[in-house]
Amino acid sequence: MGKIVVLGSLNMDLVMGTNRLPQIGETILGESIDYMIGGKGANQAVAAARMGNEVTLLGCIGTDTFGDKLLKHLKKESLDLSHINRIESIFTGIANIFKLPEDNAIVVIPGANSFVDEDYLMEHVQVIEEADVILSQLEIPTETVAKGLRMAKEQGKITILNPAPFNRNVLGLLPYVDVITPNETEFEGLIGRQVESDSDLEEAMLAWAKENRTTLIVTRGGKGSSYVENDQLISLPAAKADIIDTTGAGDTFNGILASELSSGVKMMDAVAMATTGASLSVAKFGAQTGMPTRLEVISKLT
Repeated sequence: MGKIVVLGSLNMDLVMGTNRLPQIGETILGESIDYMIGGKGANQAVAAARMGNEVTLLGCIGTDTFGDKLLKHLKKESLDLSHINRIESIFTGIANIFKLPEDNAIVVIPGANSFVDEDYLMEHVQVIEEADVILSQLEIPTETVAKGLRMAKEQGKITILNPAPFNRNVLGLLPYVDVITPNETEFEGLIGRQVESDSDLEEAMLAWAKENRTTLIVTRGGKGSSYVENDQLISLPAAKADIIDTTGAGDTFNGILASELSSGVKMMDAVAMATTGASLSVAKFGAQTGMPTRLEVISKLT
């Protein structure tokens, strides 16, 4: 059984259903609002845990009601939550999610996630030392992510970075990253230009991979995922699914990928599991609600 540490954010997601986004200066009526447990760190930890491996979540929450609800919910999963810090007089992170008919737009307010700093990280060095894989994202301070990945890399761990929400500081993290998992928009941020077509994406991925030692996997929504291995581009299709809510699909992918790699699974098989799991996740409402179990993913693959 592999051991995964997820270093990242914990949020309360405020999911607002609407047919479209308002323009600047415009007010529109929404259709619904739901309060869901989220944050990329928490989401990816849940996705990894549902694959049956040992997962520790590192992060911070506030002492508010949202923090209470997060802990109560996450205790239902097979996660080690003993290292989560509660920060006095600070609100738990919040994600405002505008749920559109076939996609979503998200605004994140970090709150207690800002306190996942280097001091916090140094308190949990042993947790990283005992892990096989470290998975992180960018809803916590970039400096913390950099230090965590560097520590893990120096100890021979597999390091995975989901560069979301994207910022150009990602480029400075690459020496400490074994696997990077942008979506198509984030990949455009990595290369500094727009991708115009599937063939353009393929050429850009191959060119990027030649210049960087980090393994590149691009998640492509309904088209599945593509990655580069041995100077070859390999694309795996998404499983067919009725789209209910795309929130958390990328987090599902990353959590499953980390889980599979922690168990020594080959890259192609790990990406296939992650791609299929992400496809299954969009068929239910809520980021964590739709995350599949290992049996569900394997059943879909066979």
